[in-house]
Amino acid sequence: MISENMKKIIASLFLLLSLPSVGQPPRPMKVLPLIPLPREVKYSDDNFVLSAQTKIVLLADGFQHEVDYINNFFKTNYGFELAIVKKMPTDGNYILISRPDFEAGFLENYDLNINQNQIFFLAEGNPGLFYAMQTFIQILPVEKTAEVKIPCVQISDSPRYQWRGMHLDCSRHFFTKAEVEKYIDYLAMYKFNVFHWHLVDDQGWRIEIKKYPLLTSVGGKRKETIIGKPAFNKDGTPSKDDKYDGTPYGGFYTQEDIKEIVAYAQSKYITILPEIEMPGHSLAALAAYPQYSCTGGPFETYTKWGVSDDVYCAGNDETFNFLEDILTEVMALFPGKYIHIGGDECLKDRWKACPKCQKRIVDEKLKNAEELQSYFITRIEKFVNSKGKQIIGWDEILEGGLAPNAAVMSWRGIAGGVAAAKQNHFVVMSPGKPCYFDHYQSKDKTKEPLAIGGFNPLDSVYAYDPTPKAFSAAEAKYIMGAQANVWTEYITTFSQVEYMSMPRMAALSEALWTPLDKKNYKEFVVRLKMHAPVLDRMGVNYAKHFKSIK
Repeated sequence: MISENMKKIIASLFLLLSLPSVGQPPRPMKVLPLIPLPREVKYSDDNFVLSAQTKIVLLADGFQHEVDYINNFFKTNYGFELAIVKKMPTDGNYILISRPDFEAGFLENYDLNINQNQIFFLAEGNPGLFYAMQTFIQILPVEKTAEVKIPCVQISDSPRYQWRGMHLDCSRHFFTKAEVEKYIDYLAMYKFNVFHWHLVDDQGWRIEIKKYPLLTSVGGKRKETIIGKPAFNKDGTPSKDDKYDGTPYGGFYTQEDIKEIVAYAQSKYITILPEIEMPGHSLAALAAYPQYSCTGGPFETYTKWGVSDDVYCAGNDETFNFLEDILTEVMALFPGKYIHIGGDECLKDRWKACPKCQKRIVDEKLKNAEELQSYFITRIEKFVNSKGKQIIGWDEILEGGLAPNAAVMSWRGIAGGVAAAKQNHFVVMSPGKPCYFDHYQSKDKTKEPLAIGGFNPLDSVYAYDPTPKAFSAAEAKYIMGAQANVWTEYITTFSQVEYMSMPRMAALSEALWTPLDKKNYKEFVVRLKMHAPVLDRMGVNYAKHFKSIK
């Protein structure tokens, strides 16, 4: 507990730090490389000089992790660590870290005040302090020097949306544990707090399920991969002219890998949202366990892009037992509130021809295959809810009726999200335009790597607002936020993941964090150019189109 006397000291210090230096009135923000732009920034022309003699004064319990994080940053980038003390020093400059003496529940908010003699971090929660340190790091010089000059600023900050997400598809192409953790580093730098991890699909099953080892030993492999885009005949039917590389492909994450990645994300206040696709996008699982299909197989893991006709049989109770076993192991690995169950692009031809599925429709008094999908999702939801979790799915889960407690991720435009919010369901907006980062970011496709199509340039990402303008305040409260998706049919390496996501990730971070009235695209580009040396230091293969913007 902080003593009353210490509270007075902190209050006095906070007042001191809130005042401008003599002769230097605070001004609105000059251009500093801050991304996303904080809610409120003022500066003076003074500097704080950080050196090995600077001390960290830690007056609050529970912040040691963040102190170690910033100290490790100093050691890595400037070659020194700072001494940590529990009382105010009598001489020299220092960094003070504290909490307010009240609890308001705003765990992501923070204040950062820097004058010539003190740096003052004030945060109620650990995420807020971590975000304050991300902001602080962005204004530090990139060059390694013995004395580090830091501009004096007053920053008061809070996020606009509670869900700030980035997605990565590791099913179509597999990325190593180290690469996934590097991706998480990028999310942390820009204050994202959700990593949507797409782990299973027709083309590969990437998560170890101990009860069903064939999921990875069979479903985690494909015999070869299509080269380029699938070919089609003039009438739209699939062509037989597709070319394949003839090379077996595979990879998966053990449960120990998963635990380590989850812990790594938690250390940066990022929740991992696992996606276990159902009832469609399930061919890799059916290749391993064909008895849970409508036809009985045999199948092989998909070697081409697109969607398979074969889906989980909705008329077989054993299918649900199988999926509940899988979800039980998945939920034990991921501590977040939500489990993503996909629900998109489920082709229903097999259901329409399947006696078991047709019997299910009759027995449950359903009208059609669309309502059978709603039955499927609702049944899964009841199981997930029984384990204390919630489901979220792509907007197709609205078809046939939305499961009672489900949240919706709207990808086919915003219509699904609007419909769900009007039904009082929580929504994450993720429309293909502009939130699909597997789309081209330049109109000159000859100078770009092969992409799935579309065009989502940096400015359209920056301009995106997840809340429809026509929404009332009551409807808007159901919009949790938004995320961008990185699907990897045509993204074969992590270097290409970086190229497709950076710097569009930076633009989205500002769309989700910064107040609308503070956003300015031209000024963002100026800050992004100033920020580029940080990406260079990190070795990021980012797209450089923004450097030619004037």
